[in-house]
Amino acid sequence: MGNDYVVPAIVAVTLVTVGIGFYGLRLARTTSDFLVASRAISPTWNAAAIGGEYLSAASFLGIAGLVLKYGVDVLWYPVGFAAGYLALLLFVAAPLRRSGAFTLPDFCELRLGSRRLRILATAFVIFIGWLYLVPQLQGAGLTLATVAGSPYPVGALLVAAVVTANVALGGMRAITFVQAFQYWLKLTALAVPVIFLALQWQADGRPAVTPPDGPTFRAATTVVVEHRATLTLADGDIREVRPGDELTFAAGDPVPEVSGVATDAGDWLLPSAAGDDDRGLFGTYSLILATFLGTMGLPHVLVRFYTNPDGAAARRTTLVVLALVGAFYLLPTLYGVLGRIYTPQLLVSGQTDAVVVLLPGAVLGHGLVGRLLAALVAAGAFAAFLSTSSGLLTSVAGVISTDVLGRGSVRGFRLATIIAGGVPTALALHVSGLDVSQVVGLAFAVAASSFCPLLVLGIWWRGLTDLGAAAGVLAGGGAAIGAVLVTVLGPPLSGWPATLTAQPAAWTVPLAFTVMVAVSMATRRRAPADVAATMLRLHTPEALRL
Repeated sequence: MGNDYVVPAIVAVTLVTVGIGFYGLRLARTTSDFLVASRAISPTWNAAAIGGEYLSAASFLGIAGLVLKYGVDVLWYPVGFAAGYLALLLFVAAPLRRSGAFTLPDFCELRLGSRRLRILATAFVIFIGWLYLVPQLQGAGLTLATVAGSPYPVGALLVAAVVTANVALGGMRAITFVQAFQYWLKLTALAVPVIFLALQWQADGRPAVTPPDGPTFRAATTVVVEHRATLTLADGDIREVRPGDELTFAAGDPVPEVSGVATDAGDWLLPSAAGDDDRGLFGTYSLILATFLGTMGLPHVLVRFYTNPDGAAARRTTLVVLALVGAFYLLPTLYGVLGRIYTPQLLVSGQTDAVVVLLPGAVLGHGLVGRLLAALVAAGAFAAFLSTSSGLLTSVAGVISTDVLGRGSVRGFRLATIIAGGVPTALALHVSGLDVSQVVGLAFAVAASSFCPLLVLGIWWRGLTDLGAAAGVLAGGGAAIGAVLVTVLGPPLSGWPATLTAQPAAWTVPLAFTVMVAVSMATRRRAPADVAATMLRLHTPEALRL
């Protein structure tokens, strides 16, 4: 049974987004307006806008899907995503704002005086931005296809068109208002339905999330498989399934064991056994490192701190963001937990990323309340795609405009926006089966292995040289990119090779730091002559300057 309220809800979110963007257009006139909103955004507005762009498809859909699929092991994702702002607060936020740079490549040239390093930084900004944008567009296509039955490309093209128009017309000034609105919409879209879901769970007698024999189907269910998998049925039979296969289960039937999924109660509730070779433990630490340090290197997050009036405002912004993001991440976890009870068929079909949008209908039925709440969740999901895509597109368009096209003008920024949006849109239309959270996690790993060491050492160690920075970015960031390409495009791996490529941060981040320090010490004579003045500028509070 379809939901007549979903499409109007998504259309309403889209129209409000476009309307707010046009309002911001009236305030955007100069290049500074387009790139950093003329550095005039207050900490409260900026924190809400950061929350809006940071809480992406991986946060809104992916976290719940991972909890449903793997259990408590993946709680490190939301913990790391939120805690990353603590590292940003301690090491980067205020000095980065005091640098006076507009983009990450600007900071590289300002700190180390190297055009070649600037070009390298530009390439990494574009790669990270596009790697992060593809799952946002993919998530939009998945959501609209799931809740409205539209073809997959429709959602991806709709988000790409709206975001490109908003960014091209209004730049950073316009999307600040859009993203602040969308943070509160996303929070509401998860918080209101979860209250009804929890009340229904209570009314149902509080069924166990992890029954001793594993989850069961509460009603007769027909599952359409979306991804190739190996199932172990209740009678012990092993069956290979492919996309398009249909499986029918009666009420009370146990959910089959699915390859790669924590179906057993103990596996879901307890951290995975590391095994004799400690691969599980390595993967966990690598994930923590990627999410904790990756936030510090994400271009679309860092560009937000250039919009604050001063360093003190940047620190206040980060503190508010910690509170906003931490409050949000409590909610997707609840959806994943309740999904074990009410939507176990997603474990078999492979559509675990859809649990957030399907759960209200599964729990509350297709009456008025269930349909309205499902529409609200779908609207919030669409807001997640729009807001994060806006921030990513702005950061990528900024560096393409200034460093690739060489046009530091409003017209150049608008042309760069079209280019920056076109490539990931084309990729998203041809790649529809990626795990949203996995791809975003890989983007964090690349950011943690490239820009994080560059920023930390560039801000806190005067001995960093341009050759050291470039060598470290190429070694750590290049290795992380290689791991991404192998994971996404390469053949299936097993054992340690699979672990090292799926979660590369535990070895690529130390590699980047080590190479940067070693090469800088070997080329210490290349340290900029004005390094003392630059470091003083980065670390002196504005109130103490003459």
